[in-house]
Amino acid sequence: MRVNVLVGGPLEMVPTELILQRKDEKWIGVDRGALRLLKWGIKPVLAIGDFDSVTEDELQGLEGKITRIKTYPPEKDYTDTQLGVKFAIQEQADEIEIFGATGGRLDHLLANLFLPLQSEFKPYLTRIKIIDCQNVVSYYLPGDYTISRLPHKKYLAFVNLTPVRGLTLKDEKYPLQNWSSQIPFSWTSNEFTAEENHFSFESGIVSVIQCSDQLK
Repeated sequence: MRVNVLVGGPLEMVPTELILQRKDEKWIGVDRGALRLLKWGIKPVLAIGDFDSVTEDELQGLEGKITRIKTYPPEKDYTDTQLGVKFAIQEQADEIEIFGATGGRLDHLLANLFLPLQSEFKPYLTRIKIIDCQNVVSYYLPGDYTISRLPHKKYLAFVNLTPVRGLTLKDEKYPLQNWSSQIPFSWTSNEFTAEENHFSFESGIVSVIQCSDQLK
């Protein structure tokens, strides 16, 4: 089962068309994300967060339309996005896809990008994706993988988020053989050479980003 999480990032980076295609799936609205879902005719199973970006009137409007609302103080141990992902895990989601988590403040972007590395979320790391109008970010543990090209995504990036050993890009446009690093590094602007390509690595955590220059 896939659980979609919409947080309150800049609207211009939110792929509205894709969200509407998933109208009948399970959604969690995080902070202002809950308001956006209702506006698009989607009733989330939960609205969660500190709701510091909504007015009192907007919050009261949520209370009349969403069955489950969990409100937290701004001074809390978890970010709003973390709270949304925690609930998705509790729902036993096989896939957790996060929207509205990019653009705007850089500190928010980094917090969301690094979220799956944290000990509480790492067991579910391979289930999590971050999606916006230009990018799809997936996370991988060591292994040998086949990846499929997504529509409208020209570029392919491999980013080690931790020290990594033995990263090999077998059949991409720009191959790489048995590369290791102790610091994070982004191999950007690679490309698929077929509808499916392959990569592997021996240790660490790698994110794979399929991306495009155009908002889509």
